[in-house]
Amino acid sequence: MRDLHLTLNQTQRVRLEAALHSLQSLAPAAASAAAVTVADTIPVNHEDNILKGHGTSDQDGEVVATLCGVVERVNKLIYVRTLRARYKPEVGDIIVGRVIEIAPKRWRLEINFSQDAVLMLSSMNLPDGIQRRRTAVDELNMRTIFEENDVVCVSRTLALFRLRLQQLMKATKIAFTLLHLYHSVGIHLAMFHLDPSCQYGSTIDLQSYHTTLERGQLLTVPPYLVKRRKQHFHHLEQYDVDLILGCNGFVWVGEHVVVGDSEKTSTMVDQKTSSSEVETFTPLETRKHICRIANAVRVLSALGFTLTAELIIETAEASVSSNVEINDMLGAEFYVQTAEREAKRRADLLKKKSGTR
Repeated sequence: MRDLHLTLNQTQRVRLEAALHSLQSLAPAAASAAAVTVADTIPVNHEDNILKGHGTSDQDGEVVATLCGVVERVNKLIYVRTLRARYKPEVGDIIVGRVIEIAPKRWRLEINFSQDAVLMLSSMNLPDGIQRRRTAVDELNMRTIFEENDVVCVSRTLALFRLRLQQLMKATKIAFTLLHLYHSVGIHLAMFHLDPSCQYGSTIDLQSYHTTLERGQLLTVPPYLVKRRKQHFHHLEQYDVDLILGCNGFVWVGEHVVVGDSEKTSTMVDQKTSSSEVETFTPLETRKHICRIANAVRVLSALGFTLTAELIIETAEASVSSNVEINDMLGAEFYVQTAEREAKRRADLLKKKSGTR
């Protein structure tokens, strides 16, 4: 809500404040108790051998918070997780990145982290499908796979994801929060497979599928709004749009891409390559759907709501049912309506839970 700047009239301001107050009152008591500000005392129940982690300090025998955030506890380790911190990679994350540089035997990716990620050429499946050493010819052909400003979806499902530290002097300060034994970040490519039955996405042979994310919009949201879930790839069938919620705060909304089997796709690579420059037309209706979904993401992000595919679809459908034009979705009235609708949804959900007990 800190980044929300809207021109509201008196009625809209009152409605928005009432909706936000209702949302705050519906927040779980446990979540409120876990939130701390600077100089707040963190209760540890006089336990011995407490490990004070990031965002904590020892003052007069008490554990005091040095950051604003939420208290997290792992066994005897206590630390404060800031709400608006930058993205911190974890094993298993599905992320969306942008290629910013092609270096020898690697691509450098911007992943909304303090350091750039590295996609090694050795982590890629070669076009011929043979396991062999990468030669100088493969290195010269790197630009035919990914080039600068290409948007790709990668996965940290394998242990090949390592942090590349650009400043070696800070290695000891950064590595302990990521992977203790690594000094560079490498990403194993897992191109997105939008099959609803797929949990994380499939590692696609580059001979069969090595396209980038095209014909869509790349949005940047606070990473804490995207929770880690089993499914981050969504095909919105009613809109024929693909939605990828990256754990690093990069959200992709684009035209649906059909990914076939490896054998079928490999036989069609040459045909698709020759006609790829011609078939670049996206229907107007699909472009409107992409813009509507993207604006729904922008509205929810500005209001500070957790981004889920269900909530994004509900917001887009609400704009359609209310006859709100795509450009008017970023107006003050729709922001207020979205906040009121979310407050009502959470209140109904709370009543349903209390009724079942």
